Amino acid sequence: MELTFLDVAEEHAAQNPHGTALVCGDNRIVWADLVGRVEHLAGALMVKGVVVGDRLVWAGQNCHRLIELLLAAERLGAIVCPLNWRQSADEVRFVLKDADPRLVVWQRAEIGETVLAVRGATAPETVWIAHDDEYESLLLSTPPPELSRTLYDRSRPLLMLYTAAFDGRPAGSLLPGRSLQLQALYGMLFAGAGRDDVYLNAGPLFHVGTFKATLATFVAGGTNVFVRRVEAEEVCRIIDTERCTGAFLQPPTLAAMADGNRDGRYDLSSLRPKGRYRSGFGQTELGGVVTFVDTESPPAGSAGRPGPLIRVEIVDENGRALRSGDAGEIVVRGPAVHTGYHRRPELTAQRQRDGWHHTADLGRREADGSITFLGPMGRMIKSAAENIYPLEVEACLRTHPAVADVAVVGVPDPTWGQTVRAVIVPVDGARPTLAELQDHCRARIASYKKPTSLVLTDALPRKGNAIDYEATGLRT
Repeated sequence: MELTFLDVAEEHAAQNPHGTALVCGDNRIVWADLVGRVEHLAGALMVKGVVVGDRLVWAGQNCHRLIELLLAAERLGAIVCPLNWRQSADEVRFVLKDADPRLVVWQRAEIGETVLAVRGATAPETVWIAHDDEYESLLLSTPPPELSRTLYDRSRPLLMLYTAAFDGRPAGSLLPGRSLQLQALYGMLFAGAGRDDVYLNAGPLFHVGTFKATLATFVAGGTNVFVRRVEAEEVCRIIDTERCTGAFLQPPTLAAMADGNRDGRYDLSSLRPKGRYRSGFGQTELGGVVTFVDTESPPAGSAGRPGPLIRVEIVDENGRALRSGDAGEIVVRGPAVHTGYHRRPELTAQRQRDGWHHTADLGRREADGSITFLGPMGRMIKSAAENIYPLEVEACLRTHPAVADVAVVGVPDPTWGQTVRAVIVPVDGARPTLAELQDHCRARIASYKKPTSLVLTDALPRKGNAIDYEATGLRT
């Protein structure tokens, strides 16, 4: 019989009933009380008509109630979808219409106006519950359900997270319980999550990067602390008050925290430095990260090595495994892989062909068996029978001391179809030659991938962090 996250909570309640599981504002919930709250919430959801496979949208900011909703949904075989509350009304409308939820738990404070403006995107029978002022009375008024846990299936979708619009529109990635549990165990194995951890959920819980750390802390028996939004002083205050040992914090937030706490009014010493391993390659569709870098014994590959129970391969466009040193698509199989995309059967079939999850990301297996991540497989140069990925060549050229920036493009060739051109922004005062760059590439990647022509320029146009190839008039 398979274990649920609620089973995990029950074991924590048996071992440590008065240990704090969740902290959110004035709410402090111990393990014993969490189990009872989830059982009552599951009963309330049953009364509202929630059944196996129903989608439950969380239209709110970070809150302990999202974790309770996830556990109750797991109990009933439903699927929780945390909505990106930072999106525009049109983007929220798309997600609500696409998810077609049975129930929406929404937040009046701060984001309620945007959410209510697109309420018409859901079906008339969709149930809406404002967690600010309706959730607690609903939860406490409904008795626990009579439901056998033998119905639980770890391969059933439990969490739906919307991905970037890589094919023109976002897609809901359906993550099963097995994927989330594996990521939780990875967090314990590689990030060192333990029972004495106090994790500050400062990152958005509609993002897999935050959610996987939340679940690792949960499974380890630690304490999850929630902050509704990231404000530097409030984050400092909570770390000081709760003695947080870890948090999801980005460099701009860290800089603002350091600036705001120059007088040392908040004690941030409880935060622990990161451990031996850092994250390597991951995707929403994998529930998080599946390769890890050992910082004490760094591998050749920038993404490190796959974790336990995961198989990673590098393949060509026909799905054939490539030799070490050759660039191709990163494919993955194992319990981390999602079950597919919500109501996107063609996309699911395309990305899960041949029994592998095709990541649409470019990588390379190094001689020591580790993995290098090169970037999205957006562009390819076809030179005779060879596929050349510009990202790989660009990554190689960027390691040349005379290169400040680079774009690699394919140019027409009557013999080869296309050949490789390097468009280089040199380091100040440098004038790299084509021969120098070719020698540099030959020593690091296959010789046929080296540039055969060179253009020097002062700057490359960009859209955000990406080179704007259309603006340059250069196309592959």
